[in-house]
Amino acid sequence: MKSANVDEFFRRLAAADPAPKTELNYLNAYTLLVAVVLSAQATDVGVNKATTALFKKVKTPQAMVMLGEEGLKSYVKTIGLFNAKAKNIVALSHILVEKFSGKVPSTREELQSLPGVGRKTANVVLNVVFGQPTLAVDTHVFRVANRTGLAQGKTPEQIEEKLLRVIPKKYMRHAHHWLILHGRYVCKARVPLCPECPVRDLCSYRSKTR
Repeated sequence: MKSANVDEFFRRLAAADPAPKTELNYLNAYTLLVAVVLSAQATDVGVNKATTALFKKVKTPQAMVMLGEEGLKSYVKTIGLFNAKAKNIVALSHILVEKFSGKVPSTREELQSLPGVGRKTANVVLNVVFGQPTLAVDTHVFRVANRTGLAQGKTPEQIEEKLLRVIPKKYMRHAHHWLILHGRYVCKARVPLCPECPVRDLCSYRSKTR
């Protein structure tokens, strides 16, 4: 996609939703971190259902350590891979208490040193909590980038690298949320809603629906 079209692509998304936000419910940096870890291979809706009760009881890593792995499982057992996720969340909570004074670190390197925290999770936390211009490539961003021609690649890392190069700096703060929401509600996996798409004329997808 030409640079002028990329600029127009994000100008339209920004005009439609100037301040997009994550659809995960959270109370602070720590609860967002927990929610994002839980969201791997799960829907935001499913995670929010589980964390509604959890976050009434647990708002800090100290409280999570007190709850323990078995206690956490009782709240998140409806979420896929909940055993492994509970183990990682309690482990990372211990580390936050012991190494970071109970605070969520603000660098990618430190975040990715935590159990269960990969690059995508780190990018979400850095963007939402700390306002950094990071770009988390989930399945929606990956699909939208490849399908529209914004950036093409075979791995999330390739897509992230290319998007960071082509997206104008003025749009980087909210770029990943615009792409996620566009992929979730318009540029859907099975049947994209091309007639409703605000960037239809800029998109290189050959099999547009009428």
